[in-house]
Amino acid sequence: MAKRKRRQPKPLFDVVASDPPVRPGLVSPMRAVPGSIERPPYVANGGDPGLSASSPVRTADEIERMRTAGSVAAEILLEVGAAVAPGVSTEKLDIVAHEAYISRGAYPSPLGYKGYPKSVCTSVNEVICHGIPDSRQLQDGDIVNIDVTAYIGGVHGDTSITFLVGDVDDASRHLVVETKRALDLAIAEVRPGAPFNAIGRAIENHATRNGLSVVRDFIGHGVGTEFHTSLQIPHYYVRRFDLVMEEGMSFTIEPMLNLGRWELGEIWDDDWTAVTADGCRSAQFEHTMVVTPDGVEILTVTEAGESAHDRYAEALA
Repeated sequence: MAKRKRRQPKPLFDVVASDPPVRPGLVSPMRAVPGSIERPPYVANGGDPGLSASSPVRTADEIERMRTAGSVAAEILLEVGAAVAPGVSTEKLDIVAHEAYISRGAYPSPLGYKGYPKSVCTSVNEVICHGIPDSRQLQDGDIVNIDVTAYIGGVHGDTSITFLVGDVDDASRHLVVETKRALDLAIAEVRPGAPFNAIGRAIENHATRNGLSVVRDFIGHGVGTEFHTSLQIPHYYVRRFDLVMEEGMSFTIEPMLNLGRWELGEIWDDDWTAVTADGCRSAQFEHTMVVTPDGVEILTVTEAGESAHDRYAEALA
């Protein structure tokens, strides 16, 4: 039987490619991390994480340490978000983030991972994910996703949001607002006994209703003692992916939605920066969470229970 081709949703806005398109700037050398800060194992292996070997289910001690790592990541994202403004380079955002990691005794998980040269990812406009901070300055009307992952206590906490830069057009604001809502709807599906494909179904249904497409080339993942475990979390509905959630499983949900088509266009020559096929804008929101006996606990919040997702919600309304 022929495989049915997934339809592209009908956009609610007359969307066009970003103009001018994002182009790479100058990338500075890797920043140093004090020797007193614990490194993830892949740093000693030249950035190679090797094959995933950890269980998808965390121990009580690991979950407690992940609360700390998640809280640190949430604090850093809030700090970096406060620096987002027209005229600020993504390099500057990386500097703010790097110093925020160090001041908290955490290692920037992206730094050196498979050769990645910076402490956060900064994905602007049509960049779907893994944008490398560089000399390009944010422009009024841009959107930028900042992805923070902190390693502390032997575990990782991974979180991101897409920020509005200055005066953003209605289509881009719609994209960002509905991507956050897609994450919220997906998190509401997490509970013991639920199939993992309920996450993708919630995201895809919401995206389609709002004229947006769901990126399929990049997905959520298990996280804990490893940056990426073998557990994979598609953000689109896959009928056969009926693995059941279990108490103690920890993972990210990080939907990437596009204003235009869902397809990946290319990876830049830096081997990281992924852009949309049609040049239209993309947004992403992410939390790390753990399945609890009666639902889900979001781990990437501060000790006071705050996250950048909540603080900047008014700006997205």
